[in-house]
Amino acid sequence: MDDRVRGRRKARGAPRASSVSVGPSPEYRVAPLDDTTWPAFARLVEKHNGVWGGCWCTWFHTMAAEKTRTYEGNRALKEQLVREGRAHASLVFRGDDAVAWCQYGSPRELPNIYHRKEYLAGMVREPDYRITCFFVDRDNRREGLASLALAGALDLIAQAGGGLVEAYPQEAPAKKASGSLLYSCTRGMFERAGFSYDRPKGLKHCVMKKVVSPAS
Repeated sequence: MDDRVRGRRKARGAPRASSVSVGPSPEYRVAPLDDTTWPAFARLVEKHNGVWGGCWCTWFHTMAAEKTRTYEGNRALKEQLVREGRAHASLVFRGDDAVAWCQYGSPRELPNIYHRKEYLAGMVREPDYRITCFFVDRDNRREGLASLALAGALDLIAQAGGGLVEAYPQEAPAKKASGSLLYSCTRGMFERAGFSYDRPKGLKHCVMKKVVSPAS
């Protein structure tokens, strides 16, 4: 890829560092993950023992050979990426506490993906952004915060110039699944946010797409 294209993508991945207003409830606000919101993000992850076995939301950032596979190593990596502007997420806040997030970023920021061979075989165009995972604080689940985090991520992407956004949610589970297991959320949630189904990915997931217009 041409270096000028890389430079444009990197610049588009950096939204303005202001909160965005989404959702019906004034109780919540959404802000980007950056060096100023890192402490709140870190408190939320620490409360849940690093999330998913100490991942610290780094799985999609690194390929297998690059992974530290330790709680401490993943924390250090995530903090470094955030402070360098190479990790993006919308954080949902209640007061001063982060209670949910939606991770997004360019394929360069988030190169890892499940079912890679199948995914690449069906890819026509690389997206500008991927939405890879969600997390909601265990004391605030079943309140629609994943949808709020998604709306915030799309707003931040629009602020950064918009583009083609891909997500990889789970098809409707045959039985009710734990909220902590639905790291990519569900197809229905993305359909309600205006995403269109593109193709299957693995046995339980799919590729969905949406073109986000630049913020006016």
